[in-house]
Amino acid sequence: MLEARTAPSRATLVAVPAIAVALTLLCGFLLFTAIGSPPEKVAYAFFVQPFASVGAIGEVLLKTGPLLLVAQGLAIGYRADIWNIGAEGQLIVGAICASVLAIAFETSTSPFLLPAMILAGAAGGAAWAGIAALLRVRFGASEILTTFMLSSVALQLLYFLVTGPLKDPMGFNFPQSVMFGDAALFAPLIPGTRANTSLLMGLAATLVAWVFMARTTAGFRLMVGGLAPAAARYAGFSQTRAIWIGLLAGGACAGLAGVGEVAGPLGMLQRTLSPGYGFAAIIVAFLGGLNPIGIVFAALVMAVIYVGGDYAVVSAGVPNASATILQGFLLVFYLAASLLFTHRIRWRKAAVAEGSAP
Repeated sequence: MLEARTAPSRATLVAVPAIAVALTLLCGFLLFTAIGSPPEKVAYAFFVQPFASVGAIGEVLLKTGPLLLVAQGLAIGYRADIWNIGAEGQLIVGAICASVLAIAFETSTSPFLLPAMILAGAAGGAAWAGIAALLRVRFGASEILTTFMLSSVALQLLYFLVTGPLKDPMGFNFPQSVMFGDAALFAPLIPGTRANTSLLMGLAATLVAWVFMARTTAGFRLMVGGLAPAAARYAGFSQTRAIWIGLLAGGACAGLAGVGEVAGPLGMLQRTLSPGYGFAAIIVAFLGGLNPIGIVFAALVMAVIYVGGDYAVVSAGVPNASATILQGFLLVFYLAASLLFTHRIRWRKAAVAEGSAP
């Protein structure tokens, strides 16, 4: 049987993700070798090419931004035992809200347009997550189910808008909006690359998350509620407030990530906004130990997997789903390593029935 350790070592915070990454690399190497991909080419594509040029580094930073933003928001809720797994839908709604402003003021050159889009995106994502919070508080509905189902609703809403009210009338019937004006776009971060200043939102979210969780009473209450629910109730900490804070924080950060996509590399609203950042960020949050600083490094690792996977498809002939496969390995091995570090195995001796032969 498994028995929880009373005081897991601080080394666990580093050992668990390190073991998960090492096992992921090993299994990925064995898998790609088994399907006939040259292992040296796979290794080069995943671990060298993402850093081999300025353009490749720009792609890593481009993908780090939304992963970092979403994961920081989710981690706040997860620490309070609030399980938001619908960040993908919240990202989509945030992107839609920001895009409505960009489309309505298509010719605007106002410096206030982009800040307004940022606020609208954060509010939209938070409002979408707020639906799940309301259902949890009012009816006791599981936020795991409601946030997940709301992601599907958000996706269908996006499809409706880009094929109807927000479709570019001069776009040859493609399901996309008009191109945004310069005032509605983030500035380049590295000239000649797609990396843009939306990454700064992720870094700002990291700072805010660290201050909130480590230096505020509200953050302390959230952590206590997640680690010791009975003690939190005894101390009078509000579970309802924790639910609202956890879900709204995750939704707002996901909405900001959506703004970063439509006002960054895409420059428009279209059917495909994200390669699954909302779901990959769940892995990032746990790989970073739900720690704001750890999440920064975890987001970089996941971004490298995304970019390396694209290179590996072209140069090493691995399947298109190679990045997703590695993400799955990473999550499974993290959970397994975390369980073994936070619990110990106790072997039970079979009880000898009374009166039976020895």
